[in-house]
Amino acid sequence: MTDFQLHNVESAPEASKASLEASQKAYGVVPNLHAAMAESPALLEAYKTIGGIFGKTELSMTEQQIVAMTNNRLNGCTYCMAAHTTIMQGAKVPEDVITSLREGTQIADPKLEALRQFAEKVNLKRGHLDDGDIEALIDAGYTKQTVLEVILGTAFKVLSNYTNHVVQTPLDDMFAKNEWAGESQPAS
Repeated sequence: MTDFQLHNVESAPEASKASLEASQKAYGVVPNLHAAMAESPALLEAYKTIGGIFGKTELSMTEQQIVAMTNNRLNGCTYCMAAHTTIMQGAKVPEDVITSLREGTQIADPKLEALRQFAEKVNLKRGHLDDGDIEALIDAGYTKQTVLEVILGTAFKVLSNYTNHVVQTPLDDMFAKNEWAGESQPAS
């Protein structure tokens, strides 16, 4: 197996140093995902940039996490499942929503469940959606903009999920309490 280095600010390529410094300042440590991505300054920049843009969508924090966690689960990303569980807990996402996302079960709130199902379809169908898939989301109270923002969130998670698979990123201590080893099968 190819070993990838987890960089710190000192060992990182020059073009990744400022980004790792920003991570250190924001989190108090450089998360292992960022440390691994630093090997490719372009990947690290893309991940952080797309994450920032995804944060500007019309989706609430809970809705953003539904998109992220659905992709994390389907892609079998143990690192991101733990990290996003911690993020959701810090953002006060309702515990029943967190549990549903971790277990791949139905969310009690019908609107949020429609979003979860749609995010799942985008992932599983690789974007080849039926009109009924889109109509179900819109009928639940979302918009055409939401359709496209789910695609944005899916792209964001591909960057981290695939990186974690290739690099086998070790889980940070700050996420360890939320370790996940569940199934990546669809819930619906």
